[in-house]
Amino acid sequence: MAEKAILFDTTRCIACRACQVACKQWWELPAESTINRGTYENPPALSASTWNRIRFKEVSGEGRLEWLFTRHACMHCSQAVCVWVCPSFARTYEANGSVSIDRERCIGCGRCEEFCPFGVPVLGKHDTSPRIVVSLGAPKQVAFKCVLCKDRLEDGLTPACVKTCPPGALQFGDKEELLARAKERIAVVKAAHPKASLYGENELNGLHVLYILTDTPAVHGLPVNPQVGDYPLYDENTFPDWYARAVAGGVLPAFPPGAKPEWYLQPRLVPVAATPELAFPAAAARPMAAWAQPAILGWLGVGAVGGMAALGWAIKRRSEPKEGK
Repeated sequence: MAEKAILFDTTRCIACRACQVACKQWWELPAESTINRGTYENPPALSASTWNRIRFKEVSGEGRLEWLFTRHACMHCSQAVCVWVCPSFARTYEANGSVSIDRERCIGCGRCEEFCPFGVPVLGKHDTSPRIVVSLGAPKQVAFKCVLCKDRLEDGLTPACVKTCPPGALQFGDKEELLARAKERIAVVKAAHPKASLYGENELNGLHVLYILTDTPAVHGLPVNPQVGDYPLYDENTFPDWYARAVAGGVLPAFPPGAKPEWYLQPRLVPVAATPELAFPAAAARPMAAWAQPAILGWLGVGAVGGMAALGWAIKRRSEPKEGK
């Protein structure tokens, strides 16, 4: 399968935010209560129920004020930090290049939220969207972000945000075709915006959301040179009990089928408590108190001796000749 991508052209975006609404409608995500913060940008940040938003920024140049509108959502990195640091292997790469989340495996540790260089993943209630059903460990906190409308792509449709964009600022297709299209567009845009550039071709080994920028990445609120860095290791003793039981009982494979060890910082990480007996939480026997063990063994010994004596007496009685009446 050819890798897919979204191309976002900042010169065409009118900040109507139809993409935000389409995302919420398709995934049945609840609205958020917000306040007027002196800007048209709303809501102020991504959340468990907002996976896509448009940043508003005022910039001045040549004696005039201009707006910069920049999309803020998952970049679907080819070398994704969120995949690299995930201890439960809940993040994987799809054949089309997107990054997906298995929320059944997600343990809500928050490492993706903490280390993503784009500030995208956010933890929230497992039932934030009625279209996403999570059973294992629920109720629990899980990570949310754009998933490139995986279900729509499987049905031959484009992502909801792209479908609804009125000025065509969002385009979807084969990544290589979009890269060529973006470079042609930048050659035209540079006449009015000398600092125009393509963002996403090389960052983190290539992003699956490409940007045509009119200014530097920093001005648009994007990291200039995002890298996979050094991160603390996850302690295998801190896995939640439900995850340890699921792995021990075979409900979840210790490593997801189709995933590759080189995708993860700790590919052999397994819960310390993932032992077979944890697969039967309802029937698990409580450990015997130390003081009770000698007593029980003693009574067992007495019972064994008594039983042997009774058996010997019964055999003797049966072997004796019976007296006539």
